[in-house]
Amino acid sequence: MTRFTVLVAAPQPRSAVYTTALRAASEVAARAGVTSSPEVVDLAELGADLLADDSDAVSAALESVRESDVLLVASPQVHGTYTGLLKVFLDRLPELGLGHTVAVPLAVVEDLRNSRGIEEDLRVLLADLGAWVAEPGLVLASDETHRPDSVVRAWADVAAPGLRQAVSVSV
Repeated sequence: MTRFTVLVAAPQPRSAVYTTALRAASEVAARAGVTSSPEVVDLAELGADLLADDSDAVSAALESVRESDVLLVASPQVHGTYTGLLKVFLDRLPELGLGHTVAVPLAVVEDLRNSRGIEEDLRVLLADLGAWVAEPGLVLASDETHRPDSVVRAWADVAAPGLRQAVSVSV
């Protein structure tokens, strides 16, 4: 069975980014033939534990991410790139800690005209950790997160064939 994890890096728990990430995961999983329900890691719920050396919750979250076959990483754009929460969390992974993972970047931005940087930054970050990064990633304007269905469906139609192939090779 394919292990699928959704990693949400929004500063607020259960945010619009969280909801959008779950919707995107559902759409792309259905089209890519991933039948397992995704596990969700919401970094905002970990809070200050992200900085603790001995947090069981953070250790469990890192284990879930490391063991994922497919990892959808969702972050809002903050100061031009992904959140510090994501950086702090992923810095805890070992070198090539995502070496067997297919990663899917999802970015939520205020203005689509400024969206190119975050998707590229997420792609580079995940690739540096050894992941094979699916193309294309999903970029949504923040005002689309309340009704993401049409954008998410269109993206999933394009992304799913490549993701299906990548998952069949990696699993």
